[in-house]
Formats: sequence, structure tokens, C-alpha cells
Amino acid sequence: MRVEVLGGVERRRRWSRDDKMRIIEETLAPGAVVTEIARRHGIATSLVFTWRRRARLATVASAGPRLVPVQVAAAESVRSIQAPAAIPARKHRGVIEIELGDGKRASVDENVDADALGRVLDVLSRR
Repeated sequence: MRVEVLGGVERRRRWSRDDKMRIIEETLAPGAVVTEIARRHGIATSLVFTWRRRARLATVASAGPRLVPVQVAAAESVRSIQAPAAIPARKHRGVIEIELGDGKRASVDENVDADALGRVLDVLSRR
């Protein structure tokens, strides 16, 4: 067992980034037990889990935004989704059904954002 005496004003050990990463890598090995690894290094298990969580978050943050290829279709090739006429309208309290013509319907509940609904209806009425 190793004992480390801290003198002076400093009461906590400072772990270098390399030491933290080495300990984290040990915990990621198949069959590794975090408690045993923490005990072997003389640190609290919760600290090891904190280091692992921070390393995982730093990895995700450093990956940056991910771009996905997109292909924009011509307006003529876009199909609108239409509700079949055979399905009867549901009667729910607080639900408003708006018929736009050509069999198009929009259903909104009482919690709809009026500004957003106005923009959607404006776009749909132009089609």
C-alpha cells in the first residue's frame, strides 16, 4: 500500500490529465471493476466515475456538429399527406380541426402556439 503525505496548504492531490486518462482506460477494460481500480490508486470510486463522465462529455463535445447529406426535391415532386375521407373526424374536447380543401386537414389542440399555427396555415394555403 502506498501512502502519500500532503504538506503545506494543499490538502488534495492533483491528478494530471495523463494519470486520469490512464485510470479511466483501466476501467474500460473488459471485466474491470471500478471499485478495485479506485482502491488500488487510493482514490474514491465516485471520483473515477466523475472523471469517466467528464471524459465522455468532452469526447461528445469535441466531435462537433455532424453534417448529413441532404437532397432538396423540386416543389412538384413533394407530395402532401392527405387524410382519407372515409375516416370520420374525432371529437375531442379542446381539439380544433381545420379543413384546408382538397381533403387536407390540420388538427390542433388548445395548447397550440397561435403564431406558429398562423405561419403553417399561411404556407399550406399557398399550395
